[in-house]
Amino acid sequence: MKSLYLLACFLFAGNIVFAQTSGKISGKVLLVDGLPYASASVTVLEIRKTTLTDEQGSYSFSGIEPGNYTVRIQLLGFPQKDLKVTVANGETTRADYRLEKENVQALQEVTVAGTTNKFIQKESMYIARLPLKNLENPQVYNSVPKALFQEQMALDLGSIAKNVPGAGIPMIANQGRVTFRSRGFDTEPNARNGVAGAAFSFIDPANLERIEAIKGPSATLFGNSIASSYGGLYNRVTKKPYNGFGGEVAYTTGSWNLNRLTVDVNTPINADRTALFRLNGATTWEHSFQDLGYTNSMSIAPSFSYQITDRLSLLLDVEFGQAKGTSVVRLNPYVAVPTGTAEITRSIADIGFPYNKTFLSNDLTYKTQMMNIFGQINYKISEEWTSQTILSRARSSISGDITALNGRSETTIRPNVIVGYTQFIATDFQQNFIGDFKIAGHRNRLVVGLDYYNNYNDFDRVTVNLPDVDFINTPASYRVSQFKVDSLTSRGVLRKETNRDNTYAVYASDVFSITERLNAMMSLRVNRYQYKGVYNISTGQTSGGLGAGGVQNGPFNQTSLSPKFGLVYEVYKDHVSLFGNYMNGFFNKSGVARDGSAFKAEYADQLEFGVKADIFDHKLVGTVSYYDIKVKNMLRPDPVDPNNYSVQDGSQLSRGLEIELTANPIAGLNIVAGYAYNDSKLTAAADPRNNGLRPGQSGPPNTYNFWVSYRIPMGKFSGLGAGVGGNIGDMSYYTNAYPTLTSGLSKFIIPSYKIFDASVFYDHTKFRIGLKVDNLTSEKAWSVRLTPQAPARFTGNFILKF
Repeated sequence: MKSLYLLACFLFAGNIVFAQTSGKISGKVLLVDGLPYASASVTVLEIRKTTLTDEQGSYSFSGIEPGNYTVRIQLLGFPQKDLKVTVANGETTRADYRLEKENVQALQEVTVAGTTNKFIQKESMYIARLPLKNLENPQVYNSVPKALFQEQMALDLGSIAKNVPGAGIPMIANQGRVTFRSRGFDTEPNARNGVAGAAFSFIDPANLERIEAIKGPSATLFGNSIASSYGGLYNRVTKKPYNGFGGEVAYTTGSWNLNRLTVDVNTPINADRTALFRLNGATTWEHSFQDLGYTNSMSIAPSFSYQITDRLSLLLDVEFGQAKGTSVVRLNPYVAVPTGTAEITRSIADIGFPYNKTFLSNDLTYKTQMMNIFGQINYKISEEWTSQTILSRARSSISGDITALNGRSETTIRPNVIVGYTQFIATDFQQNFIGDFKIAGHRNRLVVGLDYYNNYNDFDRVTVNLPDVDFINTPASYRVSQFKVDSLTSRGVLRKETNRDNTYAVYASDVFSITERLNAMMSLRVNRYQYKGVYNISTGQTSGGLGAGGVQNGPFNQTSLSPKFGLVYEVYKDHVSLFGNYMNGFFNKSGVARDGSAFKAEYADQLEFGVKADIFDHKLVGTVSYYDIKVKNMLRPDPVDPNNYSVQDGSQLSRGLEIELTANPIAGLNIVAGYAYNDSKLTAAADPRNNGLRPGQSGPPNTYNFWVSYRIPMGKFSGLGAGVGGNIGDMSYYTNAYPTLTSGLSKFIIPSYKIFDASVFYDHTKFRIGLKVDNLTSEKAWSVRLTPQAPARFTGNFILKF
């Protein structure tokens, strides 16, 4: 007992001596506007100890021997800062730092907290690949942050994108793949953390930090891969680890037997808190609102970051998901061909097609699997230059049954089923060098990059057509079963092939500060595309002949240039800017014309100008822009020999106005609103009578979106709140054209829609309870693929925070 007493005294004395002969260094890193900066690298140079700031911008070192030290603060993409400090026995020395110039984002994703307008997350490294503020960027983009779609209890990408002006009703493909409208063109969420991350399957939003809708043709920085369209691209920004322990577990239930469980856990994994780990996961089961149909999905997304040294950091981000379910209704309606100068107009709302019926069976299922791997290494070469190396690999596979309903007459359809296996693999490697330096007193922010993209597709499937059926007077015994489909596969159309392509590109983009308020952006991409052809597994041959319309399936090469220019003038420094841009996009086209000349790439050129504002201490942020997009080099059948050749002189015009507004006028009140007007028309069509007509499936000309919520900011009811939102769209067309050179005009209409949502919630620091009704009035609405949208849907969730 006496020995234990002496040992305790010895240890106690040792602790006293240690406390008296060592000290601490603590501090905070803040942005220029006083907000905390998370994940900044802080190093005590003399003892080579490094840590990261937490979400409050704080850091701390303990057990520091008395003496003089240098605290180095490193933000990738920003000049380093050295602070001289003196540590005394038993004392804490403060070493705080506040950025002295503009609010920049580091190349490694950071968390910025504390702004009163919680639905703003505009600053991003992904848009321009440079530390460029929204007000300095001549390109328009919309950001939907996690705070917004969590308040809205959004369970899928379609519900999240409802907050993007012009996105419209999402088009869900048969395997859960989602597509939106952007400036009159199809646009898919196929960019992930700034590079191509295609997913031909469902994408669970459980690991999303935000969605960035980048507007306009963006091939200069993002290429012509499937990530980008003429309307823009959607970039999925995933959650990153942060310096601290925390997370949440959530359960959601609701209409049609919805059951969803999600988890988000973050933790440091070393004592210095330079190695961080975060895990997100989700599982969902839900029956369709229709007579048959269901989905069952699971996703898991680990993320690891490591600040290896004060200059070198690593990020590894993985997402894995799989799902099983039945296809949504996809109706390809019968196209009436009017004679002479007659015009036929029909509407999905009037032809009698049942809203709640699928015409299929629950044993006709598909299975999808997705694996996306993203790795990024940042190295700060000097105070002016940073190296960024990125490797992204995305794999999606689909097996089972993919279905569609093809119209055969005014009242009959023919079910179509694709049976088999399809695989898509995309690999993207990028090397960027990012500089921030001065020449003759003028600031330059420059990115120079190399990009290699490889795409590989694998098809092994059979297309089966089943007997026609009357969709109005359907026999009670009618059923399309797996047995019936299997019995017809021997008579189906076989597709057993692989194809691949490579893209090699070099690009550069420079933002030159003419004055402190006037910035000019100049960018150029040189793109070399190599298509390797279609390899037929059955015959062992790679096809290389001409198909109908001069389309060539064999190998070909194409080189394209994509320039981009922009000007931004800050009328009110850091608050209001005027901007204009010229942007370019392109898609490679194969084949030769009747005279033997090879086709060129199809191009789209955009001119745009507008105003951006961030005023009243971030309480009002918005953008107003007008754009004009002209597509040229479109293929159309050769008038002399339309069955064998094409000519490349088609063109299309898309112009419009977009308004985006995010406001926080008083404490607790948040407003998000948007309006998009789009005028799309063909200007050089195969049939001149189609010139001036709005193309089918280009979406409504006018769309509106809004979300207004109020959360009591203080008092005993603090955290109690409610929200209401809506999406409104004009009538649009599924088809709007003269079907043949001798027929009249045929139109198939998608009706206008007004869909409203409402929610109530209680948000506590330790938990959150929410109730929501989507589509309050059970408005009947259809996507551009004529998929019926769900009626009123009730959901409730409980989130436990820790």
